[in-house]
Amino acid sequence: AHSLCFNFTIKSWSRPGQPWCEAQVFMNKNLFLQYDSDSNMVKPLGLLGKKVNATSTWGELTQTLGEVGRDLRMLLLDVKPQIKTSGPSTLQVEMLCQREAERCTGASWQFTINGEKCLLFDAMNMTWTVINHEARKIKETWKKDRGLEKYFRKLSMGDCNHWLREFLGHREAMPEPT
Repeated sequence: AHSLCFNFTIKSWSRPGQPWCEAQVFMNKNLFLQYDSDSNMVKPLGLLGKKVNATSTWGELTQTLGEVGRDLRMLLLDVKPQIKTSGPSTLQVEMLCQREAERCTGASWQFTINGEKCLLFDAMNMTWTVINHEARKIKETWKKDRGLEKYFRKLSMGDCNHWLREFLGHREAMPEPT
């Protein structure tokens, strides 16, 4: 099985010159891309990062990371009144997709607010799991938004799965390190 994981960190507030969104992208648990909202650029890391940098997928990925970051920030601002905090809030989101035998075998989203794991969305069967009981209201708000669930499903089962398939082709063409 192979996996592609996107780790987003979204801040409700940041100083000028500081990114409010940062993302790291891992394939099979190996970091190969970084993104931040300040530069709105994806930075390749390692041999795989350099290989995928030369693909047509690169521009699409950069645009999507920016869009997802903005959408997640809006979600954070929408739920901020439901979060018990005195200062700025942080939303960490892990989007994961898995492939095995040429098909998508897993797709999920995990949401962590201010360091507390709160919610898990299984995009394969469209179900929510509350990890922290304080997140029940947030779950109910998001669950009512069928468009949001479909958006999460499209990103994780569609886009993420497509990119994983593309990136696996570049990984397999790479020589193994000696």
